[in-house]
Amino acid sequence: MDLDSRYPGLTDLKQAAQRRLPKFVWEYLDSGTGSEATKARNRVALDAIGMMPSILHGEFAPDLSTTFLGQSFPAPFGIAPVGMSGLIWADAEGHLARSAARNGIPYCMSTAASQSPEDITPALGAHGWYQLYPPRDEEIRRDMLARARDAGFTTLVLTVDVPVASRRERQTRSGLRQPPKLTPRLMAQVAIRPAWALTMARRGMPWMRTFDKYAPSTPGTLPPTAHVGYLLRTSPDRAYLDWLRREWDGPLIVKGVLRPEDCAGLEEAGVNAIWVSNHAGRQFDGAPAAIDMLPLIREASALPLIFDSGVEGGLDILRALTCGADFVMLGRAWHFALAALGPQGPDYLFGMLCKDMISNMGQLGARNLREIPKPVALG
Repeated sequence: MDLDSRYPGLTDLKQAAQRRLPKFVWEYLDSGTGSEATKARNRVALDAIGMMPSILHGEFAPDLSTTFLGQSFPAPFGIAPVGMSGLIWADAEGHLARSAARNGIPYCMSTAASQSPEDITPALGAHGWYQLYPPRDEEIRRDMLARARDAGFTTLVLTVDVPVASRRERQTRSGLRQPPKLTPRLMAQVAIRPAWALTMARRGMPWMRTFDKYAPSTPGTLPPTAHVGYLLRTSPDRAYLDWLRREWDGPLIVKGVLRPEDCAGLEEAGVNAIWVSNHAGRQFDGAPAAIDMLPLIREASALPLIFDSGVEGGLDILRALTCGADFVMLGRAWHFALAALGPQGPDYLFGMLCKDMISNMGQLGARNLREIPKPVALG
């Protein structure tokens, strides 16, 4: 049976991923924070957005291509940063970067990745983005930017919605600590997930290699949802953003924006794009659904907008575009695909998302992304 028959939707990849991952790894990937109300709101709000089908357009092949920040892409979506991707699958960052390069889409690597920027250079394509969790020390900050630039990353993404570690109760209950340590309890979970155990045995348990140069080799005991990066990190302010704009000569994106009133200051600071996100419900459980804020931010700013949070398929990508996004990023989805199918998973997901968009655009009579109709409220 071919992959399309076994895994026709993202839910199929998600279920397969859960079957293949130890529970503590699954909880790390899938969990939100608090009662996970924000995570649930993301899904409900996306489902409430409709578009009117349109008829009598004849035969056509929808064009998914787009231009964003002066670059051409075959589709309007990419790979969002996920910390410690290597915990989900060995060499996850490498697999994701290579898939992005093959398919011509952005790969955004996290500061908290399990590989360093230098590790990823051989896999990186033309659209490497580097997500920065802001170091407090100016020399570390400057060195980290230089490393990202020298490694081939062209776009800097400053994440601003993680001023402190979130609690992520599901993750805490799972027994996972940072850096990961296999206790007898976790070893019992690994024993019944042989595919994951085998891939980890080949490379060893992951750690956040970017920080090796800066952090103490023995950071001591950290809260379950924190990591060694928190020893170096600060909560950025406007002066911090201004400093980054002076130091980074490429495109600069600010990620984690929900308030329309924040847009004017970002424009003044010379930011190139705004990333609308509630961190997929992983940081604050009292936040509104990110998709509900997207149209308001579109009204408040003329800057290009990226959207994430709760995206689960091609229809959700179209929903985000019709609500004002110029580009869409997915995080968990790529890791579900990787855990379900191994190295072939990201390429398969890229094709699945494209097919889903094409199918839905055919129903809408949209020959290209500019012809996607305005949203209508459902229910």
